[in-house]
Amino acid sequence: MKNCEFVTFISILACTIAKDRTQEEINILSVFFTQLRRHISNFVDFRCGPM
Repeated sequence: MKNCEFVTFISILACTIAKDRTQEEINILSVFFTQLRRHISNFVDFRCGPM
């Protein structure tokens, strides 16, 4: 997937996830995905070393 295609995909996914959600639900999802990103990053660092 090319960079511009990836950005478009992420934008569409974010809009789809946020559709018909309250501000509180969007905030909770944001915290969830931020924590998930941090944990995955830590896992990658542990297995592969810092990049």
